[in-house]
Amino acid sequence: MAEPKRYLSGIQASGKPHLGNYLGAMRSHVANADNAYYFIANYHALTTSRDAAALRQATFDVAADYLAIGLDPDRATLFRQSDVPEVTELAWLLSCVTGMGLLERAVSYKDKKAKGLQANVGLFTYPVLQAADILAFDSDIVPVGKDQVQHIEMTRDIAQSFNAAFGDTFKIPNYQLGTPKLIPGVDGQKMSKSYGNGIPIFTRGKALKKLVMSIVTDSTPLEDPKDPTDCTVFALYSLMATSEEKEALAERYRGGNFGYGHAKIALLEKINETFEPFRDRREQLENHPDKVEDILRDGAVRAREVARSVLNRARAACGLD
Repeated sequence: MAEPKRYLSGIQASGKPHLGNYLGAMRSHVANADNAYYFIANYHALTTSRDAAALRQATFDVAADYLAIGLDPDRATLFRQSDVPEVTELAWLLSCVTGMGLLERAVSYKDKKAKGLQANVGLFTYPVLQAADILAFDSDIVPVGKDQVQHIEMTRDIAQSFNAAFGDTFKIPNYQLGTPKLIPGVDGQKMSKSYGNGIPIFTRGKALKKLVMSIVTDSTPLEDPKDPTDCTVFALYSLMATSEEKEALAERYRGGNFGYGHAKIALLEKINETFEPFRDRREQLENHPDKVEDILRDGAVRAREVARSVLNRARAACGLD
C-alpha cells in the first residue's frame, strides 16, 4: 500500500486564533493529520519579534490551540521550528544556490519593506529558510493561501537549482490552495487579525456575545423579508451549520418578522455549540503546560529523524559528508 502524501505547514505564532483561522486552515490541518508535519515558525518570527517572553508564550499558545481543536499528535508531528537545527544548516546549503534576483522578487519582502518594516537579512532570506522547512521533510503537499503560492514556487526553483548543481537530491513539492471562500469579520470585510475584526474561537460568555452582536448589518426593518445571501451573520452561520440548518435559517430570513438580532443569537448558539468543547480542552492544557511541552519535544525527535536523513543526503551531494 502506497504511503499517504506528506503534508507540511508552518504555523505563525501571532495572537488568538479567530473563526477565519479555524475555518480557513486549522480545521484542514486537523483533518489532514496522517503523515503530516506541522511546525510553529518561531525562527521566522525573529524577523520582527524582539520580545523573548512574548515569543515563548505565543509558541506555547499555538501548540495548545491546535491540540485543543483536536490535532492528534500520534497522527501528525507537531514541533517547534527551533527544535530542528537541521533546517537552519540546510538553509545555508540552499542559500548557496539561490540567486539574489529570486529573493528580490519576493512579494512579501517588497510589501513589508513598503510598509516601513526594517529590511534585515532575515526578512530578505526568509524564502530560503521557508524552502528548507519544506524540503527537509520530503514534503509532497504544502497547503497555502493564494498569497503564499509564490513562496512555494520559489521553493521549487531553489530545489531545482540545487538538484541541477549537485544531482537529484530534493523532492519537488506541490502546493494545495486552501478554501477560496472569504470569511467575513464583524465589519463585513475579510476576517483578519490585522483588521481587528475577528471573533476569537476561545472567547466565551459576555465578551463573545458583545462581538457577535456588533456584526454590521443593514437597516431592513424586522417585519420585512431579508436576503440571507447578502448578510455577514448568515455567511458565518453557514460555515458551521449543516445544510438543513442553513436552509431553515434562510427560510426565516425570507419569511419576515425575523430581525438581525435573532440571527445573531442563532449564530452565537452555533459558535458555542462548535467551540465550547475546544475551549474546555484549551483551559486544561493551559493548566498543564508540561503536557504541551512533552508533545512538542516528542514531535521534535520525530521531525529531526526525518530532517537529519534529508540533510545528510544534501551534505553528501555537496561533498560535505
